[in-house]
Amino acid sequence: MTNGDTVASLYLFSFLLCRLYEVARTAPAKGRRFPYKSLAVEWARSGVCVNGLVPGVLRTDLNAGLLDGTERGREFLLRTPMHRFGHLEELAGAAVFLASDAASFVTGHLLVVDGGILASGVNQ
Repeated sequence: MTNGDTVASLYLFSFLLCRLYEVARTAPAKGRRFPYKSLAVEWARSGVCVNGLVPGVLRTDLNAGLLDGTERGREFLLRTPMHRFGHLEELAGAAVFLASDAASFVTGHLLVVDGGILASGVNQ
């Protein structure tokens, strides 16, 4: 185990997807992915692990009105293999893992917490 530092960033789920007519909107987010990988390589020698979290659709009090009982919410549920929205605690658990000694040999990784959306081929 190391006593190194950890850098964890949140990334938009959409930057992992390629969707029609979204180049202008997603290009800035997608461009951050590669400098982030470079940081993971450069800072590894100093014992710093650089990783990212990519949340799927998490239900919160703030977005409940957009998700609960709406067409958009039903679409998200349809495309999520677990057929439910995530909880903030589930994202927090992933962040705790990345910040823990259990992840001391993990760097340059994006941990997707999405209920299987990305694995299922969301654009189908």
